[in-house]
Amino acid sequence: MNTLKTLGLTLLFGVSFGLGAAQPYNPQSHYASGAEVSYQQQIFRAKWWANAGQSPAAVATAQHAWQTPWALTDKTPAPAAAKKPKTNKPKAEKPKSDKPKAEKPKTDKPRVTARAPQYVAGTRYKGGDIVSNNGALYQCKAGVTAAWCRGAAWAYEPGKGTAWQQAWALSDGTAKPKATAKTKSTAKSKPKTKGGNTLALSVLQAKERALTSGPLMAKVKNSIRTRPNSIVEGITAGAATNPDNVRRVEKIITSAKWAYLFPRRAKEYTYLNFLKAVAKFPAFCGAYSDGRDANAICRKSLAVMFAHFAQETGGHTKHWDVPEWRQGLHWVREMGWTEQMRGGYNGECNPAVWQGQTWPCGKFENGDFKSYFGRGSKQLSYNYNYGPFSLAMYGTVRTLLDKPELVADTWLNLASAIFFFVYPQPPKPSMLHVIDGTWKPNSTDRASKLTPGFGVTTQIINGGVECGGTVEVAQSKNRISYYRSFAKDLNVPIAATEVLGCRGMKQFAAEGAGALKIYWEQDWSWSKDTSDGKSLACKLVGYQTPFSAFTPGDYVKCVQKHFDVKITNP
Repeated sequence: MNTLKTLGLTLLFGVSFGLGAAQPYNPQSHYASGAEVSYQQQIFRAKWWANAGQSPAAVATAQHAWQTPWALTDKTPAPAAAKKPKTNKPKAEKPKSDKPKAEKPKTDKPRVTARAPQYVAGTRYKGGDIVSNNGALYQCKAGVTAAWCRGAAWAYEPGKGTAWQQAWALSDGTAKPKATAKTKSTAKSKPKTKGGNTLALSVLQAKERALTSGPLMAKVKNSIRTRPNSIVEGITAGAATNPDNVRRVEKIITSAKWAYLFPRRAKEYTYLNFLKAVAKFPAFCGAYSDGRDANAICRKSLAVMFAHFAQETGGHTKHWDVPEWRQGLHWVREMGWTEQMRGGYNGECNPAVWQGQTWPCGKFENGDFKSYFGRGSKQLSYNYNYGPFSLAMYGTVRTLLDKPELVADTWLNLASAIFFFVYPQPPKPSMLHVIDGTWKPNSTDRASKLTPGFGVTTQIINGGVECGGTVEVAQSKNRISYYRSFAKDLNVPIAATEVLGCRGMKQFAAEGAGALKIYWEQDWSWSKDTSDGKSLACKLVGYQTPFSAFTPGDYVKCVQKHFDVKITNP
């Protein structure tokens, strides 16, 4: 979600920086869309207006592109930065001139570590690159996993990330690029295991069910379930045949109320599109069988979601004839972008990387990749977000990868926001589970000041940028103000104890109550029951892979991807 959370702020600030040569990043300055800055020997471009203090450093920690206004470019650092290593050469050569100590530098690992560049998250590393991190050297593995070396730091930071060993290998600083285990197995595993391992489809399916049958997994599956599009397309305002959750929403948000709350909305955000988006997800404003008040939860869900609409897609213009909290849904496409423009957030379309293989991008008639800039109330961006959303809406990734404009022009422009509302982002819980009480923070969460309330929903949406500091930042203050206004209008009580902001709030951790593992990855454990000692199994992990635990059959695909097996279907 490439949000437009700061659009319109150019009218409020007198200082901005436009296009031109990359200049050193200044945390006291504001930057206009397209401005380029140098930061930690890399060049970043502003995707939209960047406020003072919104550092490019957030690119390294953000799990999603919409969490930061900056994007890393392929450009090389400024010449001044490039000259620095050269000035160190004479110093590096001095020990070599000392004959009695000539042999020591050859085996002195700390000296080798000093020569390797420091790892910087988000850098476009390639197979064979060697970096230093936490006192050790790491080499980016060759093959298709090389792209992971530039992945999110929480997952792929060498020596620290939860899945760093998939992308990096310990190095002595001299080793040549080696193919990953996966690359080798594709060439040699067949002769070694030819006919040696046969698995029954029914056994694999049973294991998939067993691994995804936990109580939290069951609750998440229930909250993300969808209705057929044939039902969604048949929704009409006020129809007695509308699903229960749609009729509950209609009692709270009438057509007139919709027009009042969003008078400056783009024409594509129709009331009917809103009802269709609600219809797609039965759990949104749905009923509860355990005594929870569905109407109260629905009202609060709407107030929370609308408050974030106002921040993410609002006009943010004080001189308009309506207050800022009612300026939401003003933008349907990211400012400055049209459907025919090329080069929009499609860097991961490369078929050589797994994201491009899993979510193959659509193309224009001349062969250029389609652009996956921000669209809709969630400002959905990038092929690796359009693909999963398309799969949830249509049962295939192709629909929205081929026609991303549907996310702007149809009911998907609001369904994308509800999809985000009900869907978890491990280790984060879904916003729905925060509001309806399904998520119950454990000791790890509480130690990080993660408690139920509006503030933690801001952490879920944009915590890497807005949360954790010693003061409440402007964007978070906006959200709080908008939430108070929507809550008052929709008769949603706000308890005195509800935490509305997120200052001092740490990000969700893998030990938290919402850290559900929802992706399949190769299980590297050893097995004595197979001909080659491999597990011939996959396991659940918390970082993104091509295989989702919410997609039936993906477990089998994972096993087929990573092992040379014959699957029988008796």
